[in-house]
Amino acid sequence: MVNVTYDASLDMIVTDDSGTQVVYNLGDIAWVIASTALVFIMIPGVGFFYSGLLRRKNALSMIWASMLSVAVVSFQWFFWGYTLTFADNGGPFIGTLKYFGLKGVLGQSSGRIPVLLFCIYQLMFAAITVALAVGAIAERGRLGPTLVFMFVWTTLVYDPIAYWTWNLNGWSAKLGGLDFAGGTPVHISSGTAALAISIYLGRRRGYGTERLAYKPHNTSYVVLGTVFLWFGWFGFNGGSALSANLRAIQACIVTNLAASVGGITWMLWDYRLEKKWSAVGFCSGAIAGLVAITPASGFVGSPAAVLFGFMAGTLCNFATQLKFIFGYDDTLDIFASHAVGGIVGNLLTGLFAQASVANFDGFTVIPGGWLDHHYKQLGIQLADSVSGFSWSFTVTTIILWIMHFIPGLRLRATEQAEILGIDDAEMGEFAYDYVGLEQEIGHTVDTGLPLGGNREPHHHVKPVESHSGSFEKEAAQTT
Repeated sequence: MVNVTYDASLDMIVTDDSGTQVVYNLGDIAWVIASTALVFIMIPGVGFFYSGLLRRKNALSMIWASMLSVAVVSFQWFFWGYTLTFADNGGPFIGTLKYFGLKGVLGQSSGRIPVLLFCIYQLMFAAITVALAVGAIAERGRLGPTLVFMFVWTTLVYDPIAYWTWNLNGWSAKLGGLDFAGGTPVHISSGTAALAISIYLGRRRGYGTERLAYKPHNTSYVVLGTVFLWFGWFGFNGGSALSANLRAIQACIVTNLAASVGGITWMLWDYRLEKKWSAVGFCSGAIAGLVAITPASGFVGSPAAVLFGFMAGTLCNFATQLKFIFGYDDTLDIFASHAVGGIVGNLLTGLFAQASVANFDGFTVIPGGWLDHHYKQLGIQLADSVSGFSWSFTVTTIILWIMHFIPGLRLRATEQAEILGIDDAEMGEFAYDYVGLEQEIGHTVDTGLPLGGNREPHHHVKPVESHSGSFEKEAAQTT
């Protein structure tokens, strides 16, 4: 039991059973609560962003996966995720079960906010990391096994990486690694996991042919998802200050600036090819800029944010070509945007981190990066990046192959399900009232799958543009 009182300055005073008093600042609590909500809205943002980039027959499955990430990880975090990541009595690599089931968390403090608030704030980080990673199942992954994968992956991949990065007992934290809001735990881990998933699942049907040379089916969803992500990223980075102070404001400034420059940079690189001002290109670049500035947002000044955005918009753009060089099918370019963007951000943090910026909160003391003549910081950032990359790729691959040989847990969907669309084959629900299949199955191919019970086959129709520019439905002639 705890006793709660409030003083004249509206600070909250908590007294535990032992008589120990802890003072919490209500302004800081309010900011972190708001930041928690901001990070939450990013998760469906990921779903809409991914959904818009796909074909309409797979549109709903990505939104479903993002929301189920919240649900599965919320239980995992309560069960043992939080204690494995933030228990204060762990070793250099992983926490203990000290706070199993959140036992004993209520009476703990984290600076000027309760640990209970810190717990739910960090839950949102874990959930969005999983949402980013499982985007790699797009158009060819089974949804049921994905739920199991979410729980296991969070436990074996996210929790250890987050522990060694942010827990004071973690080896990277002790070494002096700088990661303000998740360059390695969130972006490198999810982007690398997406690479492992893409390699495991193999290529989609028609890979390398005109069949997959499609444009995003709903660019408005892509923009909407980007809006949710950009909006929420103010809580993602600014909230990581865990206080309503100048450091949080500076994190918001550099976050917005890096996103803006990254979006313009990517769009201009795409413009050189087709002489078109691409909304998808701008959105992709904005997210790349947000990814890169994440580890540095509490450590760098505003001029550096311009370079972060430019480098992310450039390197992540060109990294999208890696899948053609190495032959893997990363449907949504998650590796290029998040793993490469996270590495870029980590390394640039080693160069541009400043002790003066970190001390904007009044108590954080770091030696800084190259700007402060602390030259070994770059090596520490590189070690952290390589470790996160290696651990995520290796353990994700092991998880996938163990599931592969467990009855019912194989992640790869059948070719028939891929042809029909994951929405119909796995969910029986659709993002739209019709889904065109002729481009996939022609007029004489039998998929061998039912149309869905006694439902009218309204989803087996294609859009036909009339002279007026409107779209009409034309029934598919399948046998």
